[in-house]
Amino acid sequence: MDLSSSSSRSWRFQVFPSFHGADVRVSFLSHLRKQFERNGIIMFNDQEIQRSQIIKPELTRAIQESRILIVVLSQSYASSSWCLNELVEILKCKETAGQIVMTIFYKVDPSDVRKQIGKFGEAFKKTCEGRTQAEIQSWTRALTDVANIKGEHSLNWVNEPDMIEKIANDVSDKLNATPSNDFDGMVELEAHLEKLKSLLHLEKDGAMIAGISGPAGIGKTTIVRALYNQLSSNFPLRYFMENVRGIYRRIDCDQHGLKLHLQEQLLSKILNQDGMKIFHSDVVYERLQNQKVLIILDDVDHLEQLDTLARDVSWFGHGSGIIVTTEDQEILRQHGIKSTYHVNLPSNEEALGIFSRYVFRKRTPANGFKYFSERVVEFCGNLPLGLRVVGSSLRGKNEDEWDVVVHRLETSLARDIERVLRVGYDSLHENDQILFLYIAIFFNYKDNDHVKTMLSSTHVDERHGLKTLVNKSLMDISSKGKVCTSCYNKWVDRRYIDKSLGNGTRAVSGISFDTFETGEVLPSTMNLA
Repeated sequence: MDLSSSSSRSWRFQVFPSFHGADVRVSFLSHLRKQFERNGIIMFNDQEIQRSQIIKPELTRAIQESRILIVVLSQSYASSSWCLNELVEILKCKETAGQIVMTIFYKVDPSDVRKQIGKFGEAFKKTCEGRTQAEIQSWTRALTDVANIKGEHSLNWVNEPDMIEKIANDVSDKLNATPSNDFDGMVELEAHLEKLKSLLHLEKDGAMIAGISGPAGIGKTTIVRALYNQLSSNFPLRYFMENVRGIYRRIDCDQHGLKLHLQEQLLSKILNQDGMKIFHSDVVYERLQNQKVLIILDDVDHLEQLDTLARDVSWFGHGSGIIVTTEDQEILRQHGIKSTYHVNLPSNEEALGIFSRYVFRKRTPANGFKYFSERVVEFCGNLPLGLRVVGSSLRGKNEDEWDVVVHRLETSLARDIERVLRVGYDSLHENDQILFLYIAIFFNYKDNDHVKTMLSSTHVDERHGLKTLVNKSLMDISSKGKVCTSCYNKWVDRRYIDKSLGNGTRAVSGISFDTFETGEVLPSTMNLA
């Protein structure tokens, strides 16, 4: 699916209806159109197009240029090869362009459509007479697929105007949830979303839980918010729980009360019942076990938070999706989350593209600014947060102003960037903080085996410590076996480096050194207060 076309393109029509005119045009459809007009929803009108055996090019374009495609399935729908060919095109657009397909079963049972039986099936068989096997298979597959899309069933409604109002509200909600240009700064966003959707397997039975990990400022929240915007309209109950780490820290009560408070917030938001109070920890399971929900738990930093909010996927109904973001991959493993996705730093080219979008509103730097832009990208260590913060501050500035800002970056880091980077570092045990600084200052981009050998000569527990740094996304080991703390390099340099020593060795605040037989100078003691 090409998510870029659905997330950022402009649509000519908001809704395209596919229907059999004799069944619904002057009755149901005319009332639906009036309700759409009252709700400010623009629906394609095909009255001026002559119907024939094949779809006219202008109708194909209208399907392709409509954000939401509504299929009104009635008893005579399958009597028209025009409708059936239209349906094939609609489902093709759903798969290739990510367009939303909604269904309305008007005085026909969904199972009759799915199995092509009853009066609906009789009409379909008549249409298939004299047709090629390829056409019949294509139509059969399309009818089966569209019947599996949950929609409104007119026979379940006593009052048709109420059903029409509900459909109009659902369409409005889906249009409001459609992402526009909110995420344009995120290069390769569509690729991230595709990988996450494949992890969730939402088309299968049962609930699914997936985890997203990566360093602070890498864009995890941006990615998962875009995914939430795309998926939320398919879930009756949904909640994006931001900053779980912060909520957890702010709650002032004992352990049991803390768990209940977190669950109260989750249930209050997802069930839209403000001020909900619960008195035991099984309430989430009791209330949501049969519900299809979409829940985002953003910025989790403790296993207990996950155990409290999503202890087991059996807590949630079939088709549910639970997505967790964290800097700590170990939390995902401990919770038994097997579907995980690690967000890596963008390449130099991608980072330049991210920065350019924030500054110049296009993919490449403006004329005369490429050198400055490349320096900023280097200073930010390709970190998307840094690229956004610095890029936004440079928008509309001239070359002289750029020169001042870039020079300032060499000596100080934007407060917003440093605050985010410090969170991961401050969460480390003191010994792991020391190990992190060893690597960031002395061993960055060095061979992993060499690093272990050199660190074995110190008091640092390198085996456990290296694993911790990787799990918490403060360090990465490349496919070539090199250790890397790239997005933290500039922060470490400005926070701890004093000056250059002879032989290319750097002096570091509060660190004493030993010289080894290899000629390398390594820290022997640290005082980082």
